[in-house]
Amino acid sequence: MSTAFATQFSHIRPQDTSYVDQGLRDFFLYRDLGIAEATGGKVLAQLVKANHAPEQGTGWHRHEADFHIVIMLKGWARFMYGDKETLVAAGDCVHQAPGIVHYLFDYSEDMEYLEIVSPADFRSIDAEPPCEVPAPTPWRDATV
Repeated sequence: MSTAFATQFSHIRPQDTSYVDQGLRDFFLYRDLGIAEATGGKVLAQLVKANHAPEQGTGWHRHEADFHIVIMLKGWARFMYGDKETLVAAGDCVHQAPGIVHYLFDYSEDMEYLEIVSPADFRSIDAEPPCEVPAPTPWRDATV
């Protein structure tokens, strides 16, 4: 008996996709996990890792998304969510409420996180700053 599914089966191994520098931020690398294609654009799942030392960070913005979580796999990142500084370390999970104004301004050299967002083609929109942002922590070899 054959059953039709609303989405497709997907199995992506590490050798199936590479990290690329063609994502939302040029200071990160992104690895597609095949979920956007398997769900017909309903959900995006990607690995994101640091590529360059933080300078200006993401800037204040919000996302037009129904669902957005970040699961920190390695290292750490510091975010501003509104006027609250939040340290997200390996093992932490953050649910970014729809429309929350935020700023990722600092991260470790080994930072890597899993990002799951719905819909896959979510938009990022610049936002007015609600407060000042602390300076990032310089990487040891950032001046080399």
